[in-house]
Amino acid sequence: MTTVTAHEAAKALFEQLLSGASPDELAQRFDEDVDWFIPGDTSVVPWIGRKTGRDGVAEFYTQLGRGAKVKHFQIDTIIGDGDRCVVLGSLRTEVLATGRDIESDFAYDIEVRDGLITRYRMFEDTLAVVRAFEPKAV
Repeated sequence: MTTVTAHEAAKALFEQLLSGASPDELAQRFDEDVDWFIPGDTSVVPWIGRKTGRDGVAEFYTQLGRGAKVKHFQIDTIIGDGDRCVVLGSLRTEVLATGRDIESDFAYDIEVRDGLITRYRMFEDTLAVVRAFEPKAV
């Protein structure tokens, strides 16, 4: 049996995401009991917060796809081996409702078991996210 490291699982997830995979396809990379959390104000940003199971993961990617357009997503490094890693990089995402961009460095904390992602945390500039949701001044 081949053991999938967190590094390999993270790399495969982001490659699949950037290749245009569907929310349901992406959700298959996660354990049904995934501990998923992206901090932030869920009353402003509908796709962040805590998600439950593969359905929650698919919901995240569906909501993100409806509400934002990724313009830039770059992984600078993946640190860690074994069952846990940290992914560092930067992103620029347009919020479709406002036309404003979120520009932020990011860090993901990813853990795997039996080849599936069991822990998923994303840390980004939450102030930049909220500001991108503010309506443009007239």
